[in-house]
Amino acid sequence: MPTKRDIPRARPLADRIVALARRRTFLRPRDLDAQKLPRELLRRLVAAGKLERHGRGLYALPGAPQIEHETLAAASTRVPRGVICLLSALRFHRLTTQNPSELWMAIDQKDRAPKAPDLPLRIVRFSGRARAEGIEEQKIDGVRVPIYGVAKTVADSFKYRGKIGIDVAIEALRHCWRQQRCSVDELSRYAAVCRMTNVMRSYLQAITAS
Repeated sequence: MPTKRDIPRARPLADRIVALARRRTFLRPRDLDAQKLPRELLRRLVAAGKLERHGRGLYALPGAPQIEHETLAAASTRVPRGVICLLSALRFHRLTTQNPSELWMAIDQKDRAPKAPDLPLRIVRFSGRARAEGIEEQKIDGVRVPIYGVAKTVADSFKYRGKIGIDVAIEALRHCWRQQRCSVDELSRYAAVCRMTNVMRSYLQAITAS
């Protein structure tokens, strides 16, 4: 006759979902599928105050510490083909004093515009090498966040100076150089990728000579 020791102690399903939420920034319904947990419990946990809903399809523990770039993680979850760019990438890399109210994200020219009314997205369409090159993958508390690297973001800032301002692009270049975040060769490479070689040449010469 089996004893209590022989009977596995399965935690209640709701407790397993809460435990899963503790291990990541955002919990998504598909995360439950991998663990064979019922999605309908998410709604019950929110009603019980054990989870909070952060936009469509995103859940987190109530009162969980806000990570610095939580919105980047949320956007990358919702727009998996998007790449954090321009002002948001500059902010992430600490190359600007700007604090954008929108989250700037690049998608391909052929991609369908994402629908995320609960997120302050500013979509910019990139194409070709300017879309594909210079992407780094950051991990923000378990969430994969594609973001353009320092040199690529500086070059993008000059290419889209009409959108963000030439003063912001120059500031980013100055911070990048003074902080020794990348080399002249890297800046020149991405200037060529963005077809900004002629535009950036005089600024590069001035910055590196100072």
